[in-house]
Amino acid sequence: MLIRTFAAFIAVISAAGLFLALGCKSLPPSKPESQWTPQEARGAAVYHTACARCHYPTNTRGLNGPGLQAITKVPAMPSGAPPTDERLTNVILHGRNMMPGTSLDDQQLQDLLAYLHTL
Repeated sequence: MLIRTFAAFIAVISAAGLFLALGCKSLPPSKPESQWTPQEARGAAVYHTACARCHYPTNTRGLNGPGLQAITKVPAMPSGAPPTDERLTNVILHGRNMMPGTSLDDQQLQDLLAYLHTL
C-alpha cells in the first residue's frame, strides 16, 4: 500500500513537471523604459491614466482584467482573438465583456498601441 501510494505520488509529480516544462513557456521581457521612444513614453502615460487600474502591464496575473505582459507578442489575447492593432483598438475603444470602452483621441490611441508593443 505504501509503495503504491509513493508510486502514484511520483507519477503525479512527474506529470506535473512535464506539463510545466512543455505547457508554460516564458513570455518575452518588456522593453526597458530607458529604451522607449517618445511615443511609447506618451503611451505609458495614457496607460497609467486609462488602463492601470484594471490591468497589470508587466505580468499576466489578473487585476480587474487580465495582465498585459507580451499582449502583442502572444498568438492570442485572453479572448482567443489574435492581438492585432485593429483588434486591440476595437477592444480599447468599444470594450469587451466587463471592460468598458475607453474614450481616446487618435493620438492617444496610437501612443497607447505603441506602448502596448513594449510590454
